Amino acid sequence: MQSLQDKASEWSGVAAADAFAIDDGNIFESLGGTPQPFVDLSTNFYTRSAIAPLFPDQRLSALIRTDLDFLLTSTRFIPGSNRVYEDDEEEWFREIFSGSKKEDAIQNQYEFLIQRMGGPPLFSERRGHPALIGRHRPFLVTHRAAERWLHHMQQALDTTESIDADSKVKMMNFFRHTAYFLVAGNEMTRKQSQAVACKHATSKPAE
Repeated sequence: MQSLQDKASEWSGVAAADAFAIDDGNIFESLGGTPQPFVDLSTNFYTRSAIAPLFPDQRLSALIRTDLDFLLTSTRFIPGSNRVYEDDEEEWFREIFSGSKKEDAIQNQYEFLIQRMGGPPLFSERRGHPALIGRHRPFLVTHRAAERWLHHMQQALDTTESIDADSKVKMMNFFRHTAYFLVAGNEMTRKQSQAVACKHATSKPAE
């Protein structure tokens, strides 16, 4: 029986070794050890907005608060159009997000990315284990939905100047493989209910 990881590699066209190249080093630290690049990316993914530096010249270890109110009051958002919530080309896709607040979606995403890319476990501390397949179970995660999500993420990465080119390649490989891992997991959980090991949500052990 083909594993979910194997299906993800086949459908995404990304080998597992390339998908998890993010674990060859620590992307969070290589990007300065601050939340800023991930806040930038998630904001760009959902809003196409430009934002001013959130934590200039500060390392995360020096931060005391990371809650949403602090982040919003410490960031200057330059208004722009919504990327996902106003997807006029594929209205069916934006309906997937109709039940969630944009601010919550941004926070959930960047906290997960910080955690998965080698930073502190902000997502797990606030919401528990990522459990990607389980959290996406209510949604119809199809090949078509995966491609649309990846379309928006590629555009967001392309416009996020705080992330270097090499990290963008590694992150996009991870995103592509993960998107199709969720497609495979969604198909499986609609046929049977069982726990699935999810490497996509677990960073490598600290050395």
